[in-house]
Amino acid sequence: MFAEGGPTLRELARQALSSTDRGYDLLAPKFDLTPFRTPDALLRVAAEQTRAGGPIDRALDLGCGTGAAMRWFRPLCARGIVGLDRSGGMLEEARQRLGQIGGARADFVRGDMLAPPFDAVFDVVTCFGAFGHVLPRDEPRLVRAVRAVLRPGGRFVFATGDPPPPRSPALWAARGFNAVMHVRNALLKPEFVMYYLTFLRERATALLETHGFDVDVRRAVFAPPFDPLCLIVATKR
Repeated sequence: MFAEGGPTLRELARQALSSTDRGYDLLAPKFDLTPFRTPDALLRVAAEQTRAGGPIDRALDLGCGTGAAMRWFRPLCARGIVGLDRSGGMLEEARQRLGQIGGARADFVRGDMLAPPFDAVFDVVTCFGAFGHVLPRDEPRLVRAVRAVLRPGGRFVFATGDPPPPRSPALWAARGFNAVMHVRNALLKPEFVMYYLTFLRERATALLETHGFDVDVRRAVFAPPFDPLCLIVATKR
């Protein structure tokens, strides 16, 4: 499941028993050796699709983690890219990794993706692998936050999908994991917020359209095994 040198079961258990922020601080040095990191094959396609949509002055990556998406989107930016994350440990890993390569300016800000501390200065906002940290009740707040930091005509780019088929093992594995997390968070504080099958295509599209976005759902852009996913490009009206 993990690459050589990845976290042990004991380390994962310690992370899961911590708060969301502290858990990712602990996992940060080994995060890129886990399957939780968004694969480069998916990020490459997302960046190519975004490049085709026109020039980018500044971009913002929400829940940037160790900077995986930033590495692909940074070359598209004329003036710079910002990574926002609640985990100081993840931001430090991203800073080190992106500092090893050249390109447009890369800044790193510790903060909440539900309340990013920026004005409407970005041409593109991205988010990959971080929707599981947003509870369903907070998804409208997320969409409003994205709209607030985008310039008119700016784009929100992310990958999502539809629910797996009812008999799919993936569906029941996700539901089982979510059930365990609900029990864990009911019994232990502070909570560790991480759930699967969140911000799926239908709900994401409805929320974005309600909050002033034109939504382009791009199917069949990812190669297997990511082909069930679609790329969403939502443009601020």
